[in-house]
Amino acid sequence: MTHDLLKRNLAPITADAFAAVDAEAARVLKLNLAGRRIVDFRGPHGWDLAAVNTGRLDLLTAGTDPDVQVGIRRVQQLIEVRVPIRLAQSELDSVPRGAPDPDLDAVVLAAEKAAHAEDAAIFNGFGPAHIEGIIPASPHAAHKLPADVRQLPGAILAARETLRQAGISGPYALVLAAPIYAQLLAAAEDGYPLAKRITQQVIDGPLVRAPAIDGGVLLSVRGGDYELHVGQDWSVGYLGHDRQTVELFLTESFTFRVLEPAAAVPLSR
Repeated sequence: MTHDLLKRNLAPITADAFAAVDAEAARVLKLNLAGRRIVDFRGPHGWDLAAVNTGRLDLLTAGTDPDVQVGIRRVQQLIEVRVPIRLAQSELDSVPRGAPDPDLDAVVLAAEKAAHAEDAAIFNGFGPAHIEGIIPASPHAAHKLPADVRQLPGAILAARETLRQAGISGPYALVLAAPIYAQLLAAAEDGYPLAKRITQQVIDGPLVRAPAIDGGVLLSVRGGDYELHVGQDWSVGYLGHDRQTVELFLTESFTFRVLEPAAAVPLSR
């Protein structure tokens, strides 16, 4: 079924060119996907997975016979994301001729957009698909991020204490918006890199860059609190072509579940 939906066999692209596109997309996705680093990954299960069982039951109102009870099993449906990729036929044809530098900028842009879409759902939620994100699901009041990034360790310690008082054990991961992450990497304290101090002394989990969020979030990565369910993992498919351009797409099916809302503390700017 994957082969049919992606329709790669219909594309006027050699195996070498497709391999180059696949490799570039995978490289950029790995660089940009943040949520997968700190949540439980379930899958990939393939295109056949349409929904995830929640274990819940919605009881219907009583019918004509009060002894007959009817309930509907509650599931969470997957969404499909598709991002177009338009490439010059001449650039794709250059790959089997041995060109080491084909113009695959469109693949890079599509992969960045794809990663942003997945992470936005994980961290911020996606209402139309009933996906509750990590940040809006948290019952904790947001902790303020300091204007001076050198004061960030104190804010993280306060957020970590909030998690501990809520009974949420570590290890803890720190996820920051891209601009704050960049500031942190550039900062030093008495000549010592601030980011290294935070990862070695303040948190015991990963430090993650997440362009899809504004601010940050401190959360437990002990496992069992958040689940990313993937049907078809990110794949490149074929849509159509003319004499000059080949249109591909990057696609995925997934949903995300928050199992323990209290396992994260938002950090606001």
